[in-house]
Amino acid sequence: MRIVVAGSSGLIGTALVHELRDAEHEVVRLVRRRPRAVDEREWDPPAGRIDEGALDGADAVVNLCGAGIASRRWSHARKQMLLNSRVEPTEVLAAAVAERGIPVLVNASAVGYYGDTGDRVSDESAPNGQGFLAGLCRDWEAATARATDAGARVVRLRTGHVLSRRGGLLGTLRPLFTLMLGGRLGEGLQYMPWLHVADHVAAIRFVLETDGISGAVNSCTPNPVTNREFTRALGRALHRPAPWFVPKIALRVAVGDGAEEILYGQRLVPAVLTARGFTFRYPVLDDALAAVTGN
Repeated sequence: MRIVVAGSSGLIGTALVHELRDAEHEVVRLVRRRPRAVDEREWDPPAGRIDEGALDGADAVVNLCGAGIASRRWSHARKQMLLNSRVEPTEVLAAAVAERGIPVLVNASAVGYYGDTGDRVSDESAPNGQGFLAGLCRDWEAATARATDAGARVVRLRTGHVLSRRGGLLGTLRPLFTLMLGGRLGEGLQYMPWLHVADHVAAIRFVLETDGISGAVNSCTPNPVTNREFTRALGRALHRPAPWFVPKIALRVAVGDGAEEILYGQRLVPAVLTARGFTFRYPVLDDALAAVTGN
């Protein structure tokens, strides 16, 4: 397959490009600067422009664009940036898919779509929740409408917390645990859908290669854990105690308006992936953490 990837320089995009090439797919990377490699093509989402020929012969487009959710404090301006960095590129790519008759669009989304589901086991049939992230994910997914209306097979990949030795959630938490400052968030009873980065990129490849998969797909293991359980497991993996907890008032100081939503939980399962026979390499948290911490 000839696969065009937007957002290829990030944690997930970099791993995905390697995965696809190892599987002998041809990859074209969309970049927002002048191309420096033969596989790069320039695009400008705010201007709605993609280099001529960038999508020629494409069998699928993968869109991973979006500013980091937890990388900065949530001000009003930051929340607008989080929205714009997702919706605008998605609209441009969905329109291009529709206009060029590209058969497949795999578009990133997130488990934040569901809001706070408590300890109820939920799958892709669960409704859109409440809160900023739920609204962001709703608008993000709605931006794929032109591709869907044109008859493309559109997958909206709702991703949990991705574990990687190169960044992501562990990039934030590992330094704290190393300094003996690790601890749960609030009471730690909120569920965390998670998966190893190798399983995430394998899931993206799986939905690209598997005809008939469309709509919402949860990209997370079948084994969500509470924040308390995750904290203890990470402490074991790093051989560090994790006795502390971060109260809600401290979260508000650190992340602003996002404090409440950081304490939201989703006890999600990947019903679509499981039903179609996808096999997780790291379904158990301790094994996944051992792989990404080197212990």
